[in-house]
Amino acid sequence: MGEPDSPEEFNPFKGIPIFGDLGKLFSQQATSAWGTARQIAVAVATEGQSEPNVDPADRIALQELARVAELQVANATGLSTTRDGQTTSIIPVTRTQWATSTLDAYKDLLEPIGSMPNPAETDEAAFDPAQAMFGQIMKMIGPVMMSMTAGSMVGNLARRCLGQYDLPIPREGSELMVVLANVDALADEWSLDPFDLRLWVCLSELTHHAVLSIPHVSRRLDELLADYVRSFEADPGALESRLSDLDLANPDSMNSLQSVLGDPEIILGAVQSPAQRVLLPQITALVTVIAGYIDWTMDSIGRGLIGSYQRLSEALRRRRVTADTADRFIEKMFGLELAQDQYDRGAAFASGVVERAGTDGLARLWHSARELPTPAEVDAPGLWLARIDLPD
Repeated sequence: MGEPDSPEEFNPFKGIPIFGDLGKLFSQQATSAWGTARQIAVAVATEGQSEPNVDPADRIALQELARVAELQVANATGLSTTRDGQTTSIIPVTRTQWATSTLDAYKDLLEPIGSMPNPAETDEAAFDPAQAMFGQIMKMIGPVMMSMTAGSMVGNLARRCLGQYDLPIPREGSELMVVLANVDALADEWSLDPFDLRLWVCLSELTHHAVLSIPHVSRRLDELLADYVRSFEADPGALESRLSDLDLANPDSMNSLQSVLGDPEIILGAVQSPAQRVLLPQITALVTVIAGYIDWTMDSIGRGLIGSYQRLSEALRRRRVTADTADRFIEKMFGLELAQDQYDRGAAFASGVVERAGTDGLARLWHSARELPTPAEVDAPGLWLARIDLPD
């Protein structure tokens, strides 16, 4: 038996016309991958139907609610909602507008997943023709599948999200989006007062914006999320095991191949790395504290401002922990832990701080990067208060 081909001479697609054709197809699409993502996002968000423009009367009414909400948030938090000298505004958008804007906002987080390091490209794997082949397949289709998966995920989010901060990820700009079609659909589904719900959404969006616009908070969260998505490791074995029973030279195998290509977790082969396991508690701690602070602020404002606040808050807090598969998948990709236990953990931290140091103590969360709690301090607010009282 002859020696295996060297890495330079080995052609993983030699004699496999199916993947040769796929290679041509993907290389042609590579330059428009994000255009494809945008098309998919819009198609999923709208279910292929045309959307009516936002009613100008709704736009005016939302702007009036936003002015009320902005004053309340500023008084309750002492934080500014102004960013880069620009006054924040809340604008109603269609699902299409939300999807395209969000896809652009998340692009820097999504792109690294499609080009994650592949163990099959190491020196040891390069001399294994099977591993090299599957590694090349994943390298070839990864970016295109990432754009398709991203489009599908964001499109699904557009059908459910009420505003732009349903996922607590910082964004640039001073215009906050609210998807009125989703807000009004939720009001109908849960028999909620539509006016009260719109005001609740404005308060929530502006409180999120005030916290996530604090420079050291947004910088820290952006860094953690970027480090997390860059630290995925590809698992070519995930794809190889699913294709092991296929006769890749047989065109009849295309149906089975299509089924495999439809599973984003298999195609992306994203495996949590040791580096991510170190980052995850830090991301979770920061997001948990943000959520706890925002819930505390919403309660302190909403109980005196919104007549049906108790009913609204209970319905919306149940809703946010019953996310569908698409929501959970994108949370997993970004390292976000948004289960009920984390919201409870954040609420316990906020109430624990207020009990010991009052509202002024809770406001110290955002003074500087030094005041951001460690993972251990999230579960021990007394220790956090003791640490930040120590001299530098």
